[in-house]
Amino acid sequence: MYAEPGIIRKIIEGTGDTWAVVGLSSNERRPAHGVAAVLQRYGKRVVPVHPKAETVHGEQGYASLAEIPFPVDVVDVFVRSELAGAVADEAAGIGAKAVWFQLGVIDEDAYARTRDAGLLMVMDRCPAIEIPRLR
Repeated sequence: MYAEPGIIRKIIEGTGDTWAVVGLSSNERRPAHGVAAVLQRYGKRVVPVHPKAETVHGEQGYASLAEIPFPVDVVDVFVRSELAGAVADEAAGIGAKAVWFQLGVIDEDAYARTRDAGLLMVMDRCPAIEIPRLR
């Protein structure tokens, strides 16, 4: 199991409200766009991270996590599984408190590395589904 209920609650309610969403672009048909809107509705600051560095949902985008000039609490990952491990490593490198791999994003080695580095970690879940369950 990659998402202990207590960890999900701790990430959503206790790690802070700045979420970098890796893979978020202005493409409204992509799942990241809708999930980011849900995060905002629940009071989270959403920071788009995408090579295009587009502004999405009123927030300035950045091409990488390293370019974000302020602390990030949670890194929400919407990239293919084979790319997710590098994102998790970068999240640890910038001092994020948690990493969240979206539905279908699975990398067991990255999951173990991230937890071993002391970060909270959820894999193969969606916060837009989990947040309403906690309310």
